[in-house]
Amino acid sequence: MQARFPEGNFPADMVARSEKEKDHRYAVVEAVIENGHRFDYMAVLENGYGGVGEPVLLRKGVFSHSPFIGFRWLKAPGESYGRSPVMKALPDIKTANKVVELALKNASIAVTGIWQADDDGVLNPATIKLVPGTIIPKAVGSAGLTPLQSPGSFDLSQVVLEELRKRIRHGLLADKLGATENKQMTATEVLERSAEMARILGATYGRLQAELLTPLVVRALAILVRRGEVEAVRVDGRYVDLQYKSPLARQQTRKEAQDILAWIQSLSALGPQAMGLIDPIKTARFLAKAYGVPADILKTQEELEQAPSQGAMTLPAGMDMGQVGEMAKKLMQNPEQLQEMMKEVGHATAS
Repeated sequence: MQARFPEGNFPADMVARSEKEKDHRYAVVEAVIENGHRFDYMAVLENGYGGVGEPVLLRKGVFSHSPFIGFRWLKAPGESYGRSPVMKALPDIKTANKVVELALKNASIAVTGIWQADDDGVLNPATIKLVPGTIIPKAVGSAGLTPLQSPGSFDLSQVVLEELRKRIRHGLLADKLGATENKQMTATEVLERSAEMARILGATYGRLQAELLTPLVVRALAILVRRGEVEAVRVDGRYVDLQYKSPLARQQTRKEAQDILAWIQSLSALGPQAMGLIDPIKTARFLAKAYGVPADILKTQEELEQAPSQGAMTLPAGMDMGQVGEMAKKLMQNPEQLQEMMKEVGHATAS
C-alpha cells in the first residue's frame, strides 16, 4: 500500500505492524466525485488504523475526465440505469438451466434406475448390492426386485431446450448473420442481412458510440496528453472529430448513399433544370466516402481548379440527364456494381 500511495500519511504503528504481518488486509475507499467540469479524486483508509478512529487521507487529486466509463446497451423510459441483452434473455436462460438440470436427473435415474420390492420379510434392501453376479433372495410368490418405470421423456425436454436456445441466441443477437440453409450466400444477401442488422441495432449503436466509444477515445487521449506523449488536442467535433469505420457505421453511411441515389433518380423525372440543382463534384465525393473509395485516387480541389474543363461535368455523346437518372436508379438497386465501377476507376487512375 505504501508503493501504491507513497504520499500517504500512514500511522507509525500501522507501518510497524505491516512489516511484521505482510499479508494483513486494510480497507481502502477510492472515490471519484463530479465537481462541475472536473472530477475530484480521493483515496482514504477506511475507519483509520485498526478499524477505529478517523479515516486517513492517502491521496487527493483532480481528473479532467472521468476515469470510469458507464455505458448502456438500452434503457427503458424514465430510468437511468441501462439494460443488457442478457437481462432480456435472463428468464429463458434460467429456464434452460432448469430444464438441463431436470434432464440430467432423469438421465441419472435412467442409468442407475429406481427399484421397488415387496415387503415379504425375506428381501432386505439394506443388504442388496447391485453388482454383477449378485444373488438377491425373494419370497415364493413375490415379484422380488423390479425396476420403476421413469415417467420423464428425454425427447420432449430436448425440444423445449432447443426452442429456449433459439430464443436466447436471438436475444443475444447471435443469429443475425449465422449460418443459413444455403451456406453459399450471395453478396446481395449479405448486404440485405447486414442492413437488417443495422436497422435493428441503429439506436443501440448510436448510444454505444456516444456513451462508450467517444468517452473511451477521449479518456485515452487525455492519458497520453498527461504523459506528454502527444500534444494537447480537444475532440470538439469542429476542428478534431472522430470517424468510426466499423462495419455497422459503414453500412449506415451506405444507406445514406442509396437514399441520395434514389433522390437523384427522382429528380431526373423533373427535367434538366431539377438536375442542375446537384453539385456533381460534391455528390461524387460523398459517394466515394460512403463506399470507402481511397482518397488518393480522387482529384484534390487544387487540381480541379487548375483544370476547370476537366472538373466540369460532361456527359458522353448521345446521353442526356434522364439517362443519367436511369443509371443512378440501376446503381441504387445494385450497390455492388457501383463499388466495382469505382474500383475500376481507381485502377485506371493509378495506371
